[in-house]
Amino acid sequence: MENVVGDRVLIAVQAVNISRLSTHPVPTVPGTLIVVAGAGPKDSNGAGKSSFIASITALLGDEQWRFASGAKAVSELLFNAELASGAGARQWASADHGYIVGVFAPADMEDFSGTPSVDAVAGDDGELFEVPADSGGAVTVWLRVNQEAPHLEIRWRDGVHLAAAASEAERVARADELWASLPRSAGRRDVVARDLTKVLYGDRVRCVSFLSTSVRSKVATNLLSQPLNEISPERVFEAIAALTGLDAELEQEREARRDEHAKRVRAAQAGDRLGEFEAESKALLATFDRRDQARVRLAEALRSWRGRQARRLADAAGRDQALAAESARHGAAGEAAAEAIAMVKAEIATLKDDTLDRRVTEARRELATLQARAAKLDADRAVAENSADELRGMIPALEETRRFADGRDVPAAERELKEVGLRLNEALKALGVADREVASAQGALDDAEGGPAAAQLNALAAAGVDGTGLLDALDVAEQARDHAHGKGGSSGPAGRAGAGQGGDLGLDELRGWPGEHAVIVDAAQLDAAAAALIGLPGSVLVSAAGVSVVGAFDGVATGREARIKAAEQRLNRAMDIQETAAQAVRDGEEAVAQAQHRLEGARAGVRLEELERRLGERRARLGELTAALEELVPRVAEAERQAGALDFRARTRDMEIERLEGRRQRHETERAQAREQEAKVGGEREALRLDALAAEWGGTVETAGEWVRALPEDERARTADEWWRAAERHLDEALRDTFPQEEDEVPEELRFLLRERAGSTAREQATFAAVCGSLASYLRGQEEYEKHQRRQIEAQVVSRQRDLAAADKGAEEAAQSTAVHRAALTAAIRARLTRVAEEFEKLDSSYGGYGATLEFPVPPAPADPEQRWQWRVTPKWRRGEGQGYVPYNRRANTALMDEKAVKLVCAAAIASSGGGHLCLVLDELGRNLGKEHRREAVALFRRIGETYGITVIGALQDDMEPYAIDACGQYIKLRRSSDAMPYNEPPVIVGHDQHADRVRALAAYVDRTAEGVTAEG
Repeated sequence: MENVVGDRVLIAVQAVNISRLSTHPVPTVPGTLIVVAGAGPKDSNGAGKSSFIASITALLGDEQWRFASGAKAVSELLFNAELASGAGARQWASADHGYIVGVFAPADMEDFSGTPSVDAVAGDDGELFEVPADSGGAVTVWLRVNQEAPHLEIRWRDGVHLAAAASEAERVARADELWASLPRSAGRRDVVARDLTKVLYGDRVRCVSFLSTSVRSKVATNLLSQPLNEISPERVFEAIAALTGLDAELEQEREARRDEHAKRVRAAQAGDRLGEFEAESKALLATFDRRDQARVRLAEALRSWRGRQARRLADAAGRDQALAAESARHGAAGEAAAEAIAMVKAEIATLKDDTLDRRVTEARRELATLQARAAKLDADRAVAENSADELRGMIPALEETRRFADGRDVPAAERELKEVGLRLNEALKALGVADREVASAQGALDDAEGGPAAAQLNALAAAGVDGTGLLDALDVAEQARDHAHGKGGSSGPAGRAGAGQGGDLGLDELRGWPGEHAVIVDAAQLDAAAAALIGLPGSVLVSAAGVSVVGAFDGVATGREARIKAAEQRLNRAMDIQETAAQAVRDGEEAVAQAQHRLEGARAGVRLEELERRLGERRARLGELTAALEELVPRVAEAERQAGALDFRARTRDMEIERLEGRRQRHETERAQAREQEAKVGGEREALRLDALAAEWGGTVETAGEWVRALPEDERARTADEWWRAAERHLDEALRDTFPQEEDEVPEELRFLLRERAGSTAREQATFAAVCGSLASYLRGQEEYEKHQRRQIEAQVVSRQRDLAAADKGAEEAAQSTAVHRAALTAAIRARLTRVAEEFEKLDSSYGGYGATLEFPVPPAPADPEQRWQWRVTPKWRRGEGQGYVPYNRRANTALMDEKAVKLVCAAAIASSGGGHLCLVLDELGRNLGKEHRREAVALFRRIGETYGITVIGALQDDMEPYAIDACGQYIKLRRSSDAMPYNEPPVIVGHDQHADRVRALAAYVDRTAEGVTAEG
């Protein structure tokens, strides 16, 4: 359910256990000014005015209570015995809950059933009086205020349901009974604070307030608490924001900036943690890598040692076979040797056929061709990839610039730039004209202040004679001035003599007098003055002794004050026009800058389309090159395989030819030396020690031969000594990799073996196997630990990289969200302030002004996430018909400032209402107003409220009461006669309402339930 109250207006409010307020219901007259006065033990303080109006703002959903956060501050309104009664707190208990009850009725409801029956008052329903069913009906809303969460619970029922009883205690008990009888507003539970405005008012603004007391922790700037021109533009905006609900949205924007900053900090911290971990892990991984390399080198050492043993056995076996064959051949006849030689020669001839060489050459040529083609394709692909990367790198900057175009193409942006440029030129011309007019008006003012007799007065002052300009002291009537122009003046000696003889001047002489250069001097200084003015013929000296005239002039200029005033008015008008022209120039310059940004964005869009087209071409080319390269790679591999196989066969053939040549030579030598070498061969075969070598090898001669033949070609020809040197080298490297530092902890067994093997090659060879076995055992023991550590480090790196990526993504999303939120908030603030400016203009024009507006440039967002986005609002108004707007901080009379402040507050309230009924609540009403303006300001509040349907509720101090009581639409006075009394006495209420029946019904209820309460309809 939403918008339960709808278009109904508040007609009565009852507070139970709220501060020290009485539980008597208080009728309210909607659409007018309601003033709340107080009578405490000493003065108006302590009567509960602030608590009363604060409870109304909570009932009407004023967002400054922060309902979305639970509205905990509302619980501070509950009755506190210590604060309410001082020492009497021991006799009274603080309230853990209370009620704020409001009766809402249609604004146009005219029929009430009158005084309720006793049964209606005391019955279970508790309905105060009936209302007609066809009127839309009244509804009573109950807010239960709790000390503990939930701090607000809301229920409602159609009709008028207030706690009625004869005493305060009985009304408190009756309130609990009525609350229990009301249906739960949200099914099985009650509506709480966060849903109050949506459920009761459909998210419409029903109340804005200035509570400049300690009722709430956050106090908004009150535009009525001090002269308007003493409030800065920033504080003016804060006040309007509080009235229109913009302060909550600004706080949301600051929270978005805080979130963005926090996420950026987290991303930086994640990057730092990843870097630190990688640096710490690098040394450990390097140690693991060295040990892995040690294992490889140890295996190579053992393999080389095995190669030495195999080579020794194979060599000895071969030698033994050669010696045996040699011995057999020694006894053979020469014919057998010759036959063997012939056969060898035949084999050599067969092997030297060039067919294999031709195939090798052809295979190498084919391989070189394919490799060259593959290299070219790979180079072309690298060029295409670099070109595509360069194009992609240019796209983000162009996309960022294109956003400035706001959907405009290049021609449209150029036209717009040209148009605003023309307007700027026109504004500059107008500013130049205004500047010249100001200079001219300033010169005229300086001339007027100097006066017509300035030269004469300067000359007298230089001579030490005191004098005053006659025309600066006189204002000549128009008929006298006209007569002086018609009659002319006298000059020369005759005129001077006549004046001296005549004594006093007559009216005719004054009218013909050339007084433009006349000065007044003392009669005793007349001669000294005449001598001082000898160089200024036409000067006139006036004294008690007569008038001395030196020449005469045609015109008479009098009235210095009038001339100065006219010159000042001209200068003021010129300065106002100059300010308007300067503002137009500034607006034009801003428009030109914005149009230039849009043109740059449009051009960036064209460039971006071209880059995207070129990038598509590069991608297509890259795909073609990749496909061609993938197709060519298998062919290159096959060519390499074929060429390698043919090379291997050619090398094998060459070796076989060499071997056959050697055999042939041996056969020839053996045939001659057979008998001589037979005894020698027997001794050599004994010296070979084949059995001992086979034992060291651990196998037979055949297995050793097979092992050697399985070696790569480059290792097959190694000797036993070469295998030993290789084994020794690999073992030393393995030891250095395992224990790189001298202070490393070496196992005791290995340390002993290393000491034993030092000294000679024989000892090294004797202990080689034992050293390798001990080292291998140590490395095997470390291998599982190192593998586990590697897996942990890799997992940590992956996890931290994932955290860094998530933090970077979160920071980027937060930045985008902040930018979008700020753009939407800017539009909302401008729209809201524009609405306030429009209502300000209407109010000022309707109530005695010449028009007013607001100036609110959009400020840049602050870089500090804790700093509030500070806007500036400058109220302006016209001081005369047809004049330009003047800023509020220009010098003006106090009454004008007070009037504009009242209108600005009402304009903000009207703009917040959205066309519906609104309640404007003000604390310390008129505190800053002067005595001569208070009555007018209060009357203005009432007229605006009645015109726009705004209920204005204002709390006031004692000195405002005489001015407000006659000008308001309703008067409420809260009373508490002693500090020992925890609760107020019944209030005094004087109201004027067009619905007389409703007022009489409420008055009858108040009269019946509380003696001493006054209500007038």
